[in-house]
Amino acid sequence: MMTSRFEGPNGRIAYERIDGSGPVPVWFGGFRSDMTGGKANRLAAWARSVGRGYLRFDYSGHGVSDGKFVDGCISSWTADALAAIDQLTDGKLIFVGSSMGAWIGALCARARPERLHAFVGLAPAPDFTKEIMLPGLPKGMKRRLQEDGQAPLPSVYDEEPTIITQKLFDDGEQNLVLQDGIDFNGPVRLLQGMRDPDVPWRHAIRFAEAFSSDDVVLTLIKDGDHRLSREEDLVRLVNTVASL
Repeated sequence: MMTSRFEGPNGRIAYERIDGSGPVPVWFGGFRSDMTGGKANRLAAWARSVGRGYLRFDYSGHGVSDGKFVDGCISSWTADALAAIDQLTDGKLIFVGSSMGAWIGALCARARPERLHAFVGLAPAPDFTKEIMLPGLPKGMKRRLQEDGQAPLPSVYDEEPTIITQKLFDDGEQNLVLQDGIDFNGPVRLLQGMRDPDVPWRHAIRFAEAFSSDDVVLTLIKDGDHRLSREEDLVRLVNTVASL
């Protein structure tokens, strides 16, 4: 993987761009994820094998991009994504968002509707700060957020807890997409595991309903988890993107 950098709104953003035909898939990673995960890598390998263009990047405070994770929020990560789209791509795009990345992708779809050819979401978590994370926080953690501005949240994906901030929740409230919807009438494909411990599968139904398009297909994977990184999941992802 050849990593390059460009000057983004929140410091230097690391990215990999593969030149090729379009529409070009753009990978939007999840909360605290980076662009070197299994799903992003599999899409890169597919793009190279068929001569398709591809873009993946790390938000500020993620991976090897500049910044600290604790300083970020939905607005800043969306600004990073829009800068990557504007500076590194041309023509029509396929937004491919994993978990939080589907929320960032939806906000980018609102901001750049003329660039979007199709939308793919995996275990999509739009509005997760309000709809999923906040209701599950213990009262003591909510109090600490209000008093100290931040609190440690244990993570099943990392030995170290994730430091979450009141800023993350306040900013998330300003970027909700489920209620007002996404005005996009092209193809939308959503993949959701029914054994996802982080995002309830019914949340994906609400996301499907939020698009104005009638060309929306939600695939429920009964034994699928949140990562959707098994071989059969990766094949399904590539086939979905290739079909668009």
